[in-house]
Amino acid sequence: MSRPIRTPIDSPVTEPTYSIGELSREFDVTPRAIRFYEDEGLLQPERIGSRRVYAKRDYVRLKLILRGKRLGLSLAEVGEMFGLYDSAHDERPQLVKFLAALDERRRHLERQRAEIDELLEEIRAFEQQSKKILSERRDTPR
Repeated sequence: MSRPIRTPIDSPVTEPTYSIGELSREFDVTPRAIRFYEDEGLLQPERIGSRRVYAKRDYVRLKLILRGKRLGLSLAEVGEMFGLYDSAHDERPQLVKFLAALDERRRHLERQRAEIDELLEEIRAFEQQSKKILSERRDTPR
């Protein structure tokens, strides 16, 4: 679906638009999730009657929301970055904030990995100890 927009020389140009179903299929998310992001103020579709019409801006924002979630960012952090982008004359504040969020997420994952490595080592030790006990009991007559 496309809707006409006006350029400075007042010639009609069509901007791509999307229905909630199209976005849902494109990004493999439920319409309910898209409506939730709208309720959180992250997406702002145009309303035509009771239908939501999403612009290219919403398409890009949904892509960034899902990428942020995959990276472990909260919706509040994603929204804050959108706010920085919308209010800034350049991308610097948004990128600085994004780098800080990524750094924090990376450190969190590294801590989790260290904890997992520690637990795996404990499991290996218990496995070896249990195997040793079992082999000793097999060797002793009853």
